[in-house]
Amino acid sequence: MDRPDHILIVDDDAEIRTLLGRYLEKNGLRTTAVADGRAMWQALDRARFDLIVLDLMLPGDDGLTLCRTLRTRSDIPVIMLTARGEETDRIVGLEMGADDYLPKPFSARELLARIKVILRRARSLPPNLRPEEERDIRFGGWTLDTVQRQLVSPEGVVSPIGGAEYRLLRIFLGHPNRVLTRDQLMEMTQGREADALDRSIDVQVSRLRRRLGDGSRDAAMIKTVRGEGYVLSVPVGGEGG
Repeated sequence: MDRPDHILIVDDDAEIRTLLGRYLEKNGLRTTAVADGRAMWQALDRARFDLIVLDLMLPGDDGLTLCRTLRTRSDIPVIMLTARGEETDRIVGLEMGADDYLPKPFSARELLARIKVILRRARSLPPNLRPEEERDIRFGGWTLDTVQRQLVSPEGVVSPIGGAEYRLLRIFLGHPNRVLTRDQLMEMTQGREADALDRSIDVQVSRLRRRLGDGSRDAAMIKTVRGEGYVLSVPVGGEGG
């Protein structure tokens, strides 16, 4: 029998921890709930988790600090809970490596739906980039090791890449020289449509560009196509990358 997905809830509100824990477990998930960052690290040392629900406003290290530190150690998907739903909170959360965000107040049903989508996306790969077919994907002088989830720069510097950045890069590598709209990227990375004011894909593309050292627009590997979306404009793998 398959092991139920294990969700770590990090929120200093005891009532929220209890309500979310009960609801998620009622719907087939296993949960562990803690109140702050220190307890989060202890929980991560003791058990394996499939996703973290992380509140932005926490005593001690806040959710942004915790997410940024987590991304240097792990690619566990993170859903950030933002207190006011302000755009700045959402953008900064995505900049720190969160996979999705949910503004308070929210329904437990919506959170469950987001969790299922992210877990499904985290385990899915573009059909033409199965691990058994492509371990090392070369593009623009870079190499992506899909097994170790590491990027190797043209100078040979190795760095881990995980979470939303990894999935976004895999999508671009699976569709080189093809314009992908923001709606397509949102659907493929987060399983939902973008609303008119949603800047999360733009933030993630910007973050990925910085990771790849993308410079001017003319020299960028990931180019902006005005009014349409983004395109990876370098050869990939067997194409001579």
